[in-house]
Amino acid sequence: MTLIIFLFALGIFLLAAEVMVPGGILGLAGGFLLFTGCVASFVKLGPIEGLIAIAGSLVAAGVIFYIQFKILPKTRLGKRFFLNREISGTSTALKDDARDLIGKTAQSVTVLSPSGYITVGGKRYEARSQSGQIPSNTELVIVEANHFQLIVRTKQ
Repeated sequence: MTLIIFLFALGIFLLAAEVMVPGGILGLAGGFLLFTGCVASFVKLGPIEGLIAIAGSLVAAGVIFYIQFKILPKTRLGKRFFLNREISGTSTALKDDARDLIGKTAQSVTVLSPSGYITVGGKRYEARSQSGQIPSNTELVIVEANHFQLIVRTKQ
């Protein structure tokens, strides 16, 4: 009987802890422990007690999920665990006119080690150094353009 209570208690605890640790591992482990506790109830205590254990597990899981998704997000602690804003940034490839920049002079805005930012004609681009680290405020030449970066080298 002690083992069954332990399995249920640990399973419920892991289901509750799932909201704090992303990934689903704790939830799966908690569900497995609840299932194991139900099987142990059937084997050691009998079919009526096993059905009571299943009903208790379902009710406990339902209460935990209700608290996690309806009550917790409204609390001060819960607001730290849930996203309340949408992330709207996107990654965009360089346009075809970036190929027109090949051969033009650029200025490094940040240290290119090997990636960083450059300016060309007042516009800021992400760039990658063709050979090693390049300090900021260095005059550069654009030698290539791939889908997301310009490839640069120091001007000689």
